[in-house]
Amino acid sequence: TCWVRRDPLLPLPLQISIMAFRQMSKKRKFVADGVFKAELNEFLMRELAEDGYSGVEVKNTPARTEIVILATRTQNVLGEKGRRIRELTTVVQKRFGFESGAVELFAEKVANRGLCAIAQCESLRYKLLGGLAVRRACYGVVRYVMESGAKGCEVIVSGKLRAQRAKAMKFGDGFMISTGNPTREYIDSAVRHVMLRQGVIGIKVKIMLPHDPTGKMGPKNPMPDAIKILDPKDESLPAEPHSVNYDAPAQPVAAQ
Repeated sequence: TCWVRRDPLLPLPLQISIMAFRQMSKKRKFVADGVFKAELNEFLMRELAEDGYSGVEVKNTPARTEIVILATRTQNVLGEKGRRIRELTTVVQKRFGFESGAVELFAEKVANRGLCAIAQCESLRYKLLGGLAVRRACYGVVRYVMESGAKGCEVIVSGKLRAQRAKAMKFGDGFMISTGNPTREYIDSAVRHVMLRQGVIGIKVKIMLPHDPTGKMGPKNPMPDAIKILDPKDESLPAEPHSVNYDAPAQPVAAQ
């Protein structure tokens, strides 16, 4: 493996393309990809917060890099005649050093925003910024999530809510798991900060997704402790009662 020193002045994809010719190590490649996605997510989260931004997916193809923006209001992301999405494409292209036409942005609507923790976290954030009472806003989010088909929901709001003393309030409903491998598949969580006059308030939303064999509305794999009771098999009933003696010795078979 040929190790190449990273130049902090070069944009990240340009560094990756330079190192590709010099056999970049796998460890550095994964770190560079993670930094690229984290910075891209932070930029889009600040830019598209009011448009229901719910995440980003980066797909690398041989021809170009495709970036799919998940949002609840895709029309606002696209803008008038696609103007805003073209502006975002130009910003991403110049910031990360992509060549012209090497990157393309797409907007995709979230299938069910009631099961998306990021969307509900942003919704709660704007409710609190609008001056709605904390309890009313949190119970409204929990009720909407449970009506959307979730197995469980938990909302934690912490900070200086009413008095000068900071405290945390927890609102929940349904079934929620906290440990084990199923939390990676079944739990969708998001954290946001609300800048209010009295200080910063932290919001955490956790949603337990329902099991979906198709994998669209929730995880495809069932819970490890899920028990499925099968229907009994059809048995042919005897026409009249009879008894069988299993203790009787077997009769010898006559030789042919």
